[in-house]
Amino acid sequence: MPFTQPRIIIGALKGGSGKTILSLGLIAAWRDQGYQIAPFKKGPDFIDAGWLTFAAARSCHNLDSFMMSEEQILRSFFTYSHHADLTLVEGNRGLFDGMDLDGSSSTAELAKLLKAPVILVVDVTMATRTIAAIVKGCQAFDPGVNIVGVVLNRVAGARQETLITRTIERYCGLGVVGAVPRLRQNPFPERHMGLVPHQESDHAKKAVLWAKAIAQKNLQLEEIWRVAQEVDLLEPSYQHQPEQHAIIGADPPQIGFIRDKAFWFYYPENLEQLERMGANLVEINAVSQTELPQLDALYVGGGFPEVQAQALAENQVFRAALKLEIEKGLPVYAECGGFMYMGKRLLVDGRTYPMVGALPVDFVLEKSPQGHGYTILEVNRSNPYYPVGQILKGHEFHYSRAFVTNERTARFLFKVSRGQGVDGRRDGMFKKNLLATYTHVHAAGNRSWAKNLFRVAVAHKTPSTRIVLQGGQDQFSGKVGS
Repeated sequence: MPFTQPRIIIGALKGGSGKTILSLGLIAAWRDQGYQIAPFKKGPDFIDAGWLTFAAARSCHNLDSFMMSEEQILRSFFTYSHHADLTLVEGNRGLFDGMDLDGSSSTAELAKLLKAPVILVVDVTMATRTIAAIVKGCQAFDPGVNIVGVVLNRVAGARQETLITRTIERYCGLGVVGAVPRLRQNPFPERHMGLVPHQESDHAKKAVLWAKAIAQKNLQLEEIWRVAQEVDLLEPSYQHQPEQHAIIGADPPQIGFIRDKAFWFYYPENLEQLERMGANLVEINAVSQTELPQLDALYVGGGFPEVQAQALAENQVFRAALKLEIEKGLPVYAECGGFMYMGKRLLVDGRTYPMVGALPVDFVLEKSPQGHGYTILEVNRSNPYYPVGQILKGHEFHYSRAFVTNERTARFLFKVSRGQGVDGRRDGMFKKNLLATYTHVHAAGNRSWAKNLFRVAVAHKTPSTRIVLQGGQDQFSGKVGS
């Protein structure tokens, strides 16, 4: 069925131009008018997606053309745009910034795929007519990108705003749909080249209200809404396939996931697909809980365990219980911050904090990124989660550096073809049924991820159970690792 829903992409010339705050402001202002907004984040970002989720009061999903195929992007876009009045996609980096000379994986390429109009946010600090030249250059660089309006950010005053606006109208044929002055106060705290997670901010609601006020005062909300309506029909280019559900003939497995102030980096699709498979998801707090519930598998996402290092370390009962279950063979899949939690010690600002101690590795938090960007991994050892030889695409973003404390007992699953991993060559430490890696995998791009974790959970729960997937050819059974 053709897709005609209103949609808009918020792009910019570079990172740090104000896309996130203006996107939050637009969402909050339109919600204030009674509209439902479906948010998306271009790229692998968790933090901005978390803020967009908070502002929209519905899950923000990532659209990433490195980890997802065009078919998977369109499927996700159609699926999660339903029951909304408008879909807003926040771009990342500069509009044309991609992975190669052709700009693959750029916001511009996503805009063309989605046939979505683009609002371009431009930082006008210490410039006037040159801004029009830059906008004109963007139009000429790729005429296939439908730039429909410009928002001026960090405007010094009325004279500058008027001159830039008239110049853009004359030479670019575009309207300026907003002009935001230099802001002395910003309630959005920053860390690690971006916003601090909204879970850590006691003023999250206040910050979004501030962004809403900025949008209401400085953006032409009605005009931006109007241009978002003028979209071409978007035809699905894939054959519909039913979602896979498991038939196991027994009680569904209990799969835990840790979500608290330390661990909260989860792509929504990862959890949703586990639920679609038939798993009962059990939310766990590693900071405050003292008991580990009865589980058939555990998923530990990323986050900032260094911020909660003392609280995690002080929860000795929980750490000991988790280590004991890992030794007994509990399947655990841990990513990035979860990987750090599985290690022996975490060193932050000269202080050492004990972690779970399941793996022979220490982590030291550095001042600069130790791994940041897309990853390509090759599976080179037998394990419960991935077949040998499989190529995985993912993303890593960590300031920690790993130090293997015992090479004799350390076992690695992945050969790193792109990215940093543990040491530029290896990633994915494993022991029994524990796999811990710096790489985040996106379940919408890797359709086997949820299926495999589900299978391992069922095999741990009832080793003799045979599983059949509705909507697919797969059947699997068998033991997990030892």
